[in-house]
Formats: sequence, structure tokens, C-alpha cells
Amino acid sequence: MLTRTSTQSLTEQLAGRFAERIRNRLLAPGARLPSVRECARQQGVSPHTVVAAYDQLLAQGLVEARKQRGFYVRDSAPTQSQDARAAGEASAVLKPLLISGVPADASSLIRGMFHRQSDKPQPGMGVFPPDWMESTFMPASVRRLTSTSALQELSLQYGEPAGDSALRRSLSQKLASINVPASPDQIITTIGATHALDIVSRTLLRAGDPVMVEEPGWAIEFARLESLGMRILPVPRRADGPDLEVMARYCEAHQPKLFVSVSVLHNPTGYSLTPGSAHRVLKLANQHDFHIVEDDTYSHLAPEHATRLSALDGLQRTIYVSGFAKILAPNWRIGFLAAPPDVFSRLLETKLLTTLTTPALFERALAWCIDQGQLRRHADRIRLRLDGARARSVKLALAHDCSFVSEPAGLFGWVDTGVDTDALTQRMLDEGYLLAPGSLFHARRPPSTLMRINFATAQDATFWKTFSRVRDLM
Repeated sequence: MLTRTSTQSLTEQLAGRFAERIRNRLLAPGARLPSVRECARQQGVSPHTVVAAYDQLLAQGLVEARKQRGFYVRDSAPTQSQDARAAGEASAVLKPLLISGVPADASSLIRGMFHRQSDKPQPGMGVFPPDWMESTFMPASVRRLTSTSALQELSLQYGEPAGDSALRRSLSQKLASINVPASPDQIITTIGATHALDIVSRTLLRAGDPVMVEEPGWAIEFARLESLGMRILPVPRRADGPDLEVMARYCEAHQPKLFVSVSVLHNPTGYSLTPGSAHRVLKLANQHDFHIVEDDTYSHLAPEHATRLSALDGLQRTIYVSGFAKILAPNWRIGFLAAPPDVFSRLLETKLLTTLTTPALFERALAWCIDQGQLRRHADRIRLRLDGARARSVKLALAHDCSFVSEPAGLFGWVDTGVDTDALTQRMLDEGYLLAPGSLFHARRPPSTLMRINFATAQDATFWKTFSRVRDLM
């Protein structure tokens, strides 16, 4: 909060706060700053102080004043012309459903999501707290390799193009336990699951190709595909799976090349695919000749009986993607994909052209963790701890007049707050908390009263008291 005991003036403190958020992309290009009167009320200062602070931001080139409209974060990137936008629009019948691009600031919003605000628990974050993932077996697995002659084998030459063979064997066995039939020769290791998704996109798609993506969905996927020049076709996600009627209309009108889906513990809703819906999705894929990328990032938290498209399809039209950053160590950046034989060579070529190989030392260490059962036991402990955190978070959310749009499951809750969560997010930043507003999970970022909470970090009663106080002032 602003303080009169600081060596900086109130004007300097306020200008500095907005400047930091703009530079860290917590205020995206084009975002409107609060009106002078509203900002003065929020911060407990005079309108003169706010005007002076906004003048400093103007002088720094961080904002622009629009006559009779207010102050906006400057966007240095050129905007797309009306003619160019019109050229990419869909037919009239599908205009409400088809998105030909995503906001230019989508990737900057992701960077903002990972900018730490304070030492307080952050309900908007997408990962487990560091102390949840502490272990002794991971350092032990690395020491085991670095203290033997294996270090020279793994470090002093390029690894195998598809990835460490020991890890691919371990992954093949792990996939078999969830009924996904993938031999080691169908698996490619990657630098995280996002890299795997990127390999698939760069291999199977060309600029301008239509791609179906579930909505709500994670904004980084919208931004990544948009950066490659793809046309995004948002498919509403329901409790049982994607909206099949919307998918069918897209297939008839646009012949999409790809469908990206999170079948199990969908982010942000927590929904999981039903067998009936899965069969109908696969039927559409066969009928209209498109591939399906199944992002199973949260597989470590999922129930054993969860339905996966790759299991039902037997990796014919499906490409299975997963990783270990969410459950094990974010900075190890180990992911993988399992693919049909007819596209495997092309996917491997894309990996070689973009990264050559992946770090064999960490891959071999991970294989040991899997083979020794360490990863499974670690995931069991995380799930048990998460169950308790989820129960506490749900109780607190309900007690503070929030409701859940979907049944709480997995790591995330999809919560209705009753107020505009874009505005709420900015106000909660003043309190040291980062939220994940509902608009972040839609391609065009429409206003929303929803937000995604991380059950591991939303079990703090102090956060919910602050949340209620701030919301009640809106």
C-alpha cells in the first residue's frame, strides 16, 4: 500500500506501482487504467496525486491519454487493419464461434501469471508450491549418474535423437498402465509438454490452417497457435467433453487439421471426458480426417479409470502429450509425446531441427525415478495432500459467497465470484495476491465473473478475507 513514511512521494509510489505492472505485463497493452476519481478512492489519495502520477507515466511513454476516454497502456505493436481482420472472418452462420486470431497480449499475460507478487500464497498460479515437490529421490538419482562413468556417456556426446532409450522404455510401460499402447519407438522426449505441443503444430500445420481448441482453455495455447499463424476455432468444453455440435459445424465449414484437447482434469474446469463423448470425437476425426492432440499434463493427479482418447483410439489419429513439470520439478523441463507410426518420423525431424536432442542426464535420472517407483509414491503423496487442500479451499470459497461452476476436481477450481474478475485482479494485486481471471481462458478475453483458483494455494483464510473485503468495495 502507499505510505506517507516512504522516502518517495505518494505520486512517485503510485507511478512506480503502475510502471512495474506495465513492464511486467500485469497490465497488458490496451488495458485501461482506473479513472482519476476511482484510483484516488482506491488508493486513499487526492485526485491531484493521481493526475501527477499519470503524467509521469505519460512522460515515460508507458501510457497514452485518449480524449474523454481516460488513460490506456500503450501498445507499441501495429494493430491489424480492419480489412485484414475482415479477410479472416468466418461465414455468417459461424461468426459467433470462429476466432481468426487471439489478443496480441496473450503471451504477455502468461508472463505476468508467473511474476511473483509477494511471499503470500498465490491462488492464481498454475503450479504446486515448491515445498510440495521437495524430495530426496530426485537429487539421489542425479548423484547416482554423476558419480559413475555414465556421466561421460551422457554428457560428452549428443544423445539419441528421439530421447534417452531408458526413459522411453520406462514411459512405454507407464503408458501401458493407462491402456495407451505406445512402444519406445513411438515416443519422443521433449523440453516439457509445451515443446511437445509445439512440435506437433509445426509438423502437421501450416500458417492459416484451422485448429479446434477447447474453450475455456489455457491462454498459452491460444497464443502459441496464433503466433504460428493458425486460425483458432474455439470449442466450448462441457462436463462430458467438447461440444460435438460445434465441432461438427466446424468440420463441415472449415475442414480443421487438428483438435487440441485436455481430456482428463481439464484446465480450468476440472472436467474429465466420458467414454460416450470420446467415441463420438474419434468418429468425427475419422470422418473428417483430422488429428487429435491429447494433452494429459495432469495425468499424475488423475484417477486410474479416467477415459483417454489415445487409449480408445490406440494412437491412430491421436497424439498423446504429457510431462513432469507439474508434479516433479518445473525446471527439469522433461516432456514427451507418443505418436502414430505414420507421423513419427516427421515429428522427430521437427525436434531435430529445433533442439537437436534433449538432456540425456536428466532423462536417465527420471527413468530411474519411474522404474524404482519413486515417482508413483511421490504422486500418491501429492494427491493425498491435494485432497485435503481442495476440501479446505472449497469450504472457504463457499463461505465467502463464491460458487463452483464445475465439480471441484484435480488442481484447479472454476469459481464464480459475482464481479468482474479483470477489475478484481488489479485490485488484489495491491494486496499482494495474483488471481487468474476468467477472461484469461478465452481466446478473445470477454469480461467474466469467473476465476480459476489453485487448490494448493487457495486454502489460506487470510486470502479469502482480503478477497471479500476488496470485492465488497467494487
